Amino acid sequence: MKFFVDTAETREIAELHALGMVDGVTTNPSLILKSGRDIHEVTREIAGMVEGPVSAEVVATDADEMIAEGRKLAQIAGNIAVKVPLTWDGLKACKTLSDEGNMVNVTLCFSANQALLAAKAGATFISPFIGRLDDINLDGMDLISDIRQIYDNYGFETQILAASIRTVNHAYQSAMHGADVMTAPPAVIKKMVEHPLTDAGLATFTADWEKTGQKIL
Repeated sequence: MKFFVDTAETREIAELHALGMVDGVTTNPSLILKSGRDIHEVTREIAGMVEGPVSAEVVATDADEMIAEGRKLAQIAGNIAVKVPLTWDGLKACKTLSDEGNMVNVTLCFSANQALLAAKAGATFISPFIGRLDDINLDGMDLISDIRQIYDNYGFETQILAASIRTVNHAYQSAMHGADVMTAPPAVIKKMVEHPLTDAGLATFTADWEKTGQKIL
């Protein structure tokens, strides 16, 4: 499973990248706002930090304007994935930008029908939003499974990018249900290492080692 990190904070990306935990990066208007930086400047810096796809999102809602914005964003670096919303205009933009050789991440997916349309339009990635489905008492993992089955049934190459990942269980379950990629905030990725039995075992080993009075160095 590929790990994308969902942030526009370059310090956080650098820390995880040094450990081999970053296969790509996703950003959105909210993350750009949080960074306090110019979208072109920070996206260019991020794209230079990682080899994998860096999603940069359009803000227009009209297809022609989305295409124009997408082309502009794609010029920032060769590993930019243009992010468009899952609307009819977004699908039009996806088709045009994909046909021009750009990677396209179709975001805000909440149904298998939407995912099927995005694949038909040539999306590189489809981003089902797990956490937001949980918010309305639906199981986002059912959507991952449905998309996985549909894509496998027909050989679609669009990659399932599990998004709106809020917990370590979301990460684990996305992998179990066959998502190709997950994108998560740095805090969630770091929290995946935690387990109370690991902590307890380490505490025991440390205490016993101190009793030996020995040193390794």
